[in-house]
Amino acid sequence: MAENRASAHQEGYTEGVPCWLDAQLADVAAGKRFYGELFGWTFEESYGGSVWALSEGEPVAALAQKTDGRLPTVWTVYFATPDAQALARRVLAAGGQVVTAPMPVGGLGTAALATDPEGAVFGLWQPGTHPGFGRRHEPGTFGWAQLYARDTAAVNTFYGGLFHDALFGPDADPDFGRAPLTDVFPAQMPPHFLVHFRVADCEAALADVARLGGRVQAGPFEASYGTVGVVSDDQGASFAVLQR
Repeated sequence: MAENRASAHQEGYTEGVPCWLDAQLADVAAGKRFYGELFGWTFEESYGGSVWALSEGEPVAALAQKTDGRLPTVWTVYFATPDAQALARRVLAAGGQVVTAPMPVGGLGTAALATDPEGAVFGLWQPGTHPGFGRRHEPGTFGWAQLYARDTAAVNTFYGGLFHDALFGPDADPDFGRAPLTDVFPAQMPPHFLVHFRVADCEAALADVARLGGRVQAGPFEASYGTVGVVSDDQGASFAVLQR
């Protein structure tokens, strides 16, 4: 993606670049134990009772307390934007939905949740004092976002219209892929994003997930972007580990 490998502390992230992640958990303390041991993260308190996960002192994700036990336990990827209100209007015009309207998160920035036309949920992040990832594309940090969709041509049109420069521009170096929901998925599986974290050794990471009480769902297998294992943590939030 354009400027995809630029430092967040320099020019920030181009619109459409994955710039932040959060996990909505029933037990944040348990999440700190699981991910702290799996990825070597440390933690500090952040806005609204959530915690930031740090890798070598730099923010790489957030763990947040679910406000309603009926909400799913999930990882959400946020795409950068200079104007969350304008992007939310473009999402609606392109056939998506706005689940949570843009709202300020203290002075950190402005966040929103949206869905594409197939219902896959993603976030929007307009930076304030918090530009997004302090580190990425290295072990223990964000490495890839894969969208599983029923109609990949339709979602390519949707996201390509929203984030054309980031996905298809002359300087694009995307870390956001699209793939079909095939028969390997349960019939009831909805379209969704799968967040990938980089690891040095995929098989070792899968063993660590199992040892920590998580579940290995698939893998390791070879994808166009590396060796992947799909897992869930000990509270049921799904994610993937990626060895490049």
